[in-house]
Amino acid sequence: MWLPSFSLEDKLAAITGATKGIGYAIAMAYAEAGADIIVIARTKDDVHQVVKEIEQLGRKAYPVVADVKDYQSIIDQIEALIPQEKSINILVNNAGMNIRSTALEVTEAEWETIVQTNMRSAFFLSQYAAKAMKDNQSGKIINISSVAGEVALRTGVVYGMTKSAIQQMTKNVALEWGPYNIHVNAIGPWYFPTSLTEELLKDESYVNDILRRTPMNRLGDVKELAGAAVFLASEASNYITGQTLFIDGGMTIYGF
Repeated sequence: MWLPSFSLEDKLAAITGATKGIGYAIAMAYAEAGADIIVIARTKDDVHQVVKEIEQLGRKAYPVVADVKDYQSIIDQIEALIPQEKSINILVNNAGMNIRSTALEVTEAEWETIVQTNMRSAFFLSQYAAKAMKDNQSGKIINISSVAGEVALRTGVVYGMTKSAIQQMTKNVALEWGPYNIHVNAIGPWYFPTSLTEELLKDESYVNDILRRTPMNRLGDVKELAGAAVFLASEASNYITGQTLFIDGGMTIYGF
């Protein structure tokens, strides 16, 4: 049989920022592909709503209410929730944020908030998941980066730095954990309508500038990220590690 398996049947996936935008799309796609989901986000009502939706698809879902900056709380809740015989097979480090300050204006407090949310949490949650994956000699870690990790944008220097760091972390841990059959890859989106971009996309001139830089001449739909996320979590990607897949309508190939 030449067609590889895209099934996530009976896998356990932990997804940060799983109640909105990209994280929500990935959570629902994974559930449809057969995975049980650890739903991680800050807002209790949102977490329990997504848990309910996943359970309606016939999969198990586990609520974890925490800010990713407090990654130890996430780990403690997972340890308390998950049956002893189960462990995380797939981790998606999706949660992220931005404060749009220029390099001349960014404060130390803004720096710390962006770095801890986008980078520090992703590393230590990956470290936690990889310990179990090493024991099982199997695992998939998917980091949500951004085109801002590859090219210079007006998104702010600290945000771009964290996304570049995510891509470099992806390469380094893929190298270190490859012998344990742990695959580590990243996805780099361009503009998708999410809570992070909602206000920006109300500006017609800003949207037109985005479209000018996008060969496909449109914004993305979060559902268009779901297939790539399932692919990278499934057996179909078993010989791929350390890569960043840009889902950007061709933006990163465009010569400005």
